[in-house]
Amino acid sequence: MEYFAVSLLNGLSYGLLLFMLSSGLTLIFSMMGVLNFAHASFYMLGAYIGYSVSEVAGFWPGLLIAPLVVGGLGALFQRFLLRRAHAFGHVPELLITFGLSYLIVEVVQLIWGRSAVDYRKPPELDFAAFSIYGTQFPAYRLFLMGVALAMLACLSLVLKKSRLGLIIQAALTHPQTLEALGHNVPRVFMLVFGGGAALAGLAGAVGGAQFVTEPAMAATVGSIVFVVVVVGGLGSVRGAFVASMLIGLLDAFAAGSDRSLADVVHWLGLASEPAGVAEMVLRVRFSQVAAILPYLLLVLVLVFRPRGLFGVREG
Repeated sequence: MEYFAVSLLNGLSYGLLLFMLSSGLTLIFSMMGVLNFAHASFYMLGAYIGYSVSEVAGFWPGLLIAPLVVGGLGALFQRFLLRRAHAFGHVPELLITFGLSYLIVEVVQLIWGRSAVDYRKPPELDFAAFSIYGTQFPAYRLFLMGVALAMLACLSLVLKKSRLGLIIQAALTHPQTLEALGHNVPRVFMLVFGGGAALAGLAGAVGGAQFVTEPAMAATVGSIVFVVVVVGGLGSVRGAFVASMLIGLLDAFAAGSDRSLADVVHWLGLASEPAGVAEMVLRVRFSQVAAILPYLLLVLVLVFRPRGLFGVREG
């Protein structure tokens, strides 16, 4: 029971962080059709900016300033570089965002160095919120989960209930009609890209204090974010949320498990004495392969449901 409760909470908190990361990428793709390879680098940039501001003015101003700065940089990138590459097709768009990811890593190392920085949690949240079977659950993780849920609610309201959401969706499906009504479609796309980058910056400002803030953090989470987006379905915010929860729980339960595939086979009543390579495979514990399970899930989704769980856009 202790293992289940602790793994459940850890999985939910990790899954909600993944959603914070993937929501901006999903928003950009659903509205613009751009798969932004620099998205995880915007997350890292948000963490470092949040750290720098927190050193001067405290954690809470950094939490506000970091997403604004990252969102502004994302909007400028879309306005002066990505927009020009868009005229030549998707491959140049992918290449320019891929190049930007490397550029951001180099800039971060030049400014903040190659070692991890001491990005601390705010004192108001640096305590154990409660204890489960002797295991303490940090209050800051509850705060992280609350921010992620608030982000989900705000995205749903903006995209489905607000006038701005209607304009954004119309810009994707009927751009010429929207221009005829007097709206600046390129500016709408710039704001969407900047908004997606700001969400990544917010995730970095929140997640950087919980996890390690270092130049390798973008590479650490980058591949997982794309797994979340593909499994959930390209362009689906709801799919990103479900996939984030699924992968977070899968990772948490597998990492804390001492079971192996052989135990599952025995539990299903399929027990036979395997030999050779089969025996070696069955004896591997889930905790040993926890890191690759999300990618196995990705393979299964691509085989049986190529558009993802809630795919709304084919590319």
